[in-house]
Amino acid sequence: MDELSTLLSGHIAAQFLKQPNRILRGDEPLLSSGLIDSFNLVDLALYVEDTFNVRIDDTELNAATFDTLDQLVELIQTRRG
Repeated sequence: MDELSTLLSGHIAAQFLKQPNRILRGDEPLLSSGLIDSFNLVDLALYVEDTFNVRIDDTELNAATFDTLDQLVELIQTRRG
């Protein structure tokens, strides 16, 4: 697991799942499985923007973009150049 995935996994596990020792797989569904909800999604987007200095458009707050760690990492890497 790379550094971005590790940071995202740790944040999601601790802040949203309240299971700080849980390690999320890169392909594990977050939204579509109900692991996180729409309120968590907004908080996660704010975390991503603040932590990784990228801009997330409101239209991207959906399962097509934010459903797995792999998708989030790809989005962050694309935005960072």
